[in-house]
This record gives sequence, structure tokens and C-alpha cells, in this order.
Amino acid sequence: MAWPNIKGTVVLKASNGADEERALLFAAEILKKGGLVAFPTETVYGLGGDALNPGAVQNIYQVKQRPPDNPLIIHVTGMDQAARLVKEIPPEAFLLAENFWPGPLTMVLPKKDLVPDITTAGLSSAAIRVPAHLLARKLIHAAGVPLAAPSANLSGRPSPTTAGHVLEDLAGRIEAVLDGGSCSVGVESTVLSMLPGIPALLRPGGITLEMLEDVLKRKVLDLTIEGKGGVFKGAPPSPGMKYRHYAPRAPLYLVVGDYPAQRKQLVALTESFLMQGRKVALLLSRESAGICPAPVLRVLGSREKPAQIAKRLFAVLREMDLLEVDVIVVEGFDEQGMGRAVMNRLRKAAAEIISTDGKDSTW
Repeated sequence: MAWPNIKGTVVLKASNGADEERALLFAAEILKKGGLVAFPTETVYGLGGDALNPGAVQNIYQVKQRPPDNPLIIHVTGMDQAARLVKEIPPEAFLLAENFWPGPLTMVLPKKDLVPDITTAGLSSAAIRVPAHLLARKLIHAAGVPLAAPSANLSGRPSPTTAGHVLEDLAGRIEAVLDGGSCSVGVESTVLSMLPGIPALLRPGGITLEMLEDVLKRKVLDLTIEGKGGVFKGAPPSPGMKYRHYAPRAPLYLVVGDYPAQRKQLVALTESFLMQGRKVALLLSRESAGICPAPVLRVLGSREKPAQIAKRLFAVLREMDLLEVDVIVVEGFDEQGMGRAVMNRLRKAAAEIISTDGKDSTW
């Protein structure tokens, strides 16, 4: 059986156990030779390369057109492999690993010299996680090396949650994509600094701040607050802190604030763009779906179920590009639990943030 090939990128999709083994061996050989393979995780698809091979890591930066000061996350099969990459693992990190690995939690720890500086963007720490997706862990095992794997998209674009999304951006740029279906979480992993001092949240994701504090039995410093409506200033200790990300091609206007006032602002903004003759996409919660007609209307999910919204968010943003809308108006959500991760992505995708209470800021 010949694998499908799109612009030079081989698409590896397994329909049975024998096909999966062949696909994994094919992908592992590419990785061993310093090539790049996109693969599924529970969060988003990652663009994988040998984390210990500076040439492979350099290829990741070049293919993604990623700024060189934006560190990469290293994916491993478990704590044993993680321990070979870092100088020490504090007891609280072991506790978090027991509760959340495999899963969408990345921990930042002091790195050993074994890890090239290019993988960590020159930082003395490494960001490490164990993905929950079984196919991802099988690939890392087959390759025999930890995999540096940022999201498998061009830098700044919405992250990919299907193999098709990967191919939209990277077909012809990478050797292969391992198709494992749709991602179950839909936004990137939570990143937590476990360097000496207070544990610090660097990026919200599938493991919420509340879940972390519940396990640690103490407060976690939230460093994502600095990036509200803007970017982290200085050298970013984690991916997703310094640069604008996740942006569709059309300008995105995010409306935040008190919910009743927010709905009125959403209607007023949409009607204003419609009067200008622009093709408007309106992205709303299920609770707000009937507030205003628009050429394109998409319901992201219920305000009561932010994990549902997170799972759909990037796919909907990519759909807006395919529909060639002129402008996107998006409802803001409560920043609790998974809502914190949703709003982090929307703020970084926004061309402008409009607040009904004057407490927010814009790009």
C-alpha cells in the first residue's frame, strides 16, 4: 500500500494495527534522520523533530517561520525519559505528574546540557510534557528520542486540530503527517514553571489553574495576566507568551465585559460592519446565538461548558479563512476554568479587544 502524498508530504493514516505499525516505523525513520513529522496529541497537532538534534530543531523554526526566541516544548514518553533531560525534578513536579501525566500539562524545569540551547531558545530551562494521545507516545517510543514539537502550523496562524489543518499550512514543507483524527482538547497544553520559587502559570490550557492549585494545595502565580490584551514583555519563558498567535486572516474583534452589555455591543458592532457592506462572521455562545443575524454565524458552544468551546475554537477560526470573511466578531467568555484558556487564545488572536466596562486593553 502506498501512502497518499500531498505536495511531497506523505499522509500516514492507519486503518488497522498492521498499518499503524508501518506508519509509525515510516515516521520514526524520518525523525531519526533529522526530518520532521506532524503528529496528533490530545491538545493540537505537533510538528515533531528530534529535540536533541540542533539541525532538526532549526528545521522546525524555519518551516514554521517561528521567531528564534520562542522556546519549544519537548514531548517524552514518561517520567524516566523526562528525568534524563533535566537536572532535578522537585517533589511537587512528581505530584503533578502523578495526577496529570500523560496529559495536557507542560512543566518547565532546569535543563541538562544534553538539551541543545536552540531547543529552549537559549533558556537554562526546558519545557517538558507527556502527551495523552497514545499514537504520540508510540511515535516517540519508535523514534527513540524526545520530540520537540510546537503546533504544526505556520507561526501566528490558528493551531491545527486535524491532519487536514496541518496540510493547509505545511503541505510540501514537511516530510509526513501522522493522521490520528481530531484532537480532543483543542487548545495547547497548560505550561507551568516548576523552577525554584512559587509555581507559576505561563500558559493556560487543558489543566486549569484551579486543578493545579487543588493538587498542590497552594496558590499558583498567574503570569498570563500580564499578557491580557497584549504580549509578555521580555524573554518569554514559555511558548505562546510573547507573540501574537492563533490569528485568522480577517481581523478579529473580541467583545468582553458584563454579559448583558456585551450582547448589546456585539449587536451594535455587527450592524456597523454590515452597514459598511462587509462580510461579517459572528462567533457566539449557544446562549447568545439569536441576538443578531450575520452572513456567517457559528455557535462555539455553551458558556457553561468552556471545554466545548475550546475544542471547536481553532477549527472555526480556520473555517473563517476558507469562507473568506471580511471581519470576525467574537463573544468573550468568563475567565474561570477552561474559560481562561479560551480567552487567552482569543486575546492573542484579536486585532482589537472592545470592553464594555473599560477595564481591558487592545493590541
